[in-house]
Amino acid sequence: MADLKIPNLDMNHNKYIFKKKISLRRKSKRRLFIESGFMLSFSLFLVYINNLIPNKNLLIQNLSTTLKRSFTLFLDLFGNLSEIFLLIFIFISYFISLILLIGSLYRMLRIIKRKTRIINYK
Repeated sequence: MADLKIPNLDMNHNKYIFKKKISLRRKSKRRLFIESGFMLSFSLFLVYINNLIPNKNLLIQNLSTTLKRSFTLFLDLFGNLSEIFLLIFIFISYFISLILLIGSLYRMLRIIKRKTRIINYK
């Protein structure tokens, strides 16, 4: 019974577990300025990459037909996957049934060929 540790239910400090881990310090103006500079440079880099893409208007116009084609391909993929899984199940079930058939025939042959035991009483 000495090994049993019962928790103290009057412990109120567990409510404030994460209170001291939150940093309440403000960022300096220099650090905020550097972060905003990084954000500005990253946004300009993304705009530059978007301008390098050719035929943007054509891509936007063909968006609906592309989505329809991809959806039908997605449905066809799932239809074909179901057929593939069904074929895999058929092959595995044939293989397991073959193993069970061979095992049952082997066990029957062992039972038929078993010699009768002579029980010696002493």
